[in-house]
Amino acid sequence: MEDRTLGIERIAWTAHQLAVGLRFGALRFHTTYWYPDVDLEALDGHYGCDFMERVHLHTALFEGLKLASLRPTAVDLGPFARHHTAALEALVRAVHHHVWAQWRWEHDLPDERLAPWRSAPHAEHGTPVRRASVAPEVLSFCGGGKDSLVAMKLLERAGIPYASLGYASSVYGPAAPQLALLDGLLDEGRSARRHRQVVLDDFGDAPVLALHGGALGVRSVTAAETPSSIFAALPIALDRGYSHLVLGHEASANRGNLVWDRTGEEVNSQWGKSLAAERLLDRYVRDELVADLGVFSVLMPLHDVLIFELARRDEAAVRRTHSCNVRKPWCRRCPKCAYVWLGLRAHLDPATTDALFGEDLLEVPANGEHFRGLCGLGAHVPFECVGRVEESRLAVALCHARGLLGPRGRALAEALPPVSLDAELVTARLDRAAIPEPFASALEPHLRDAERRARERIGAALRAVHAS
Repeated sequence: MEDRTLGIERIAWTAHQLAVGLRFGALRFHTTYWYPDVDLEALDGHYGCDFMERVHLHTALFEGLKLASLRPTAVDLGPFARHHTAALEALVRAVHHHVWAQWRWEHDLPDERLAPWRSAPHAEHGTPVRRASVAPEVLSFCGGGKDSLVAMKLLERAGIPYASLGYASSVYGPAAPQLALLDGLLDEGRSARRHRQVVLDDFGDAPVLALHGGALGVRSVTAAETPSSIFAALPIALDRGYSHLVLGHEASANRGNLVWDRTGEEVNSQWGKSLAAERLLDRYVRDELVADLGVFSVLMPLHDVLIFELARRDEAAVRRTHSCNVRKPWCRRCPKCAYVWLGLRAHLDPATTDALFGEDLLEVPANGEHFRGLCGLGAHVPFECVGRVEESRLAVALCHARGLLGPRGRALAEALPPVSLDAELVTARLDRAAIPEPFASALEPHLRDAERRARERIGAALRAVHAS
């Protein structure tokens, strides 16, 4: 393949549709964003066509970064190069470097960097706007999992009004079943309104790797999903006047899966959800696009031990969650399913886990390596949205204490070192989050209550094991 340029060829929008045309050399790909409850053309009147084109370029560019997995030799903004700023290029390069660390490790390409841009920056920075209207709610992202449920309920108990944003992507199959699953969970909450977004992408099922992967030296594809979703949500925030985009990313996203011995670099498959990424994106949105719109995660002070503790308060609603990235609602054969099953089994009523999964995932031989990896007995923590090794080991110990392990589960428990409760896992670290006031003060009493409950419950279970 002679031409390996990653290009943005087309950005066009009508009232409810944003169409993005991408290219990699002579190959063409298309992604369409549908906004059922936002009039994109009306936003042109409020903020100007040029500014909205700049917003949509961010959506297109971060969507197009998946093509960076094909090792382009140049990046071309095409007819949108006038929006090229030094700040934009720096952001894209930072996101690519960190999010693609797993990809670089898998391909043994420690020195791989995003290709040069064809255009030069027209300015150091863009000029941000301010919201044309101001709403009392924040916009809370809902992906459908336990984190979305706990985030939603925390906002409600803290008295923080919110609207929800759920999106369906063709990467995960047809839109209607995805949206139905999201609605089932949102029925358990009190969002002021439910925004939807449908993303249709023809790259995911294309035989690109089969046809060209060998020549390019590429075996897998990575995408900048979190940054892409934030920029794609900006039209909704601008239309309604929401003050913040609220994520449900937890503290475990701050720790990597392994340290690359060749570089000393921490490889973190969840970097896009980390506090570092959150701060980078929040600062960029405020400085470059919308001066009075912030980004933060309501769960960043918490590890999963406390998130499971909070989920206990809404256990009936947990049965409406789904979280698998392979096949929704659950494939039951991937590290993500294994991790969620283990945490639910350890911390909630076994009937809840049985209702969601219908089987003991620890007793499935195909899941053996997943659980070993989660518990630190493999080469590295699985490249998935999972918690720390200490959390998985604690979950196994709690399952053992509750008599919930079968033969394979007991064998895993016996292979693990003795477990004590790590205080870090049951401490809400607001000082290691970026939750602005007055939200942090409103949330803190509920987080401290979860700390107390988790310490009492888990401490009693571990003392009983040690006594026996």
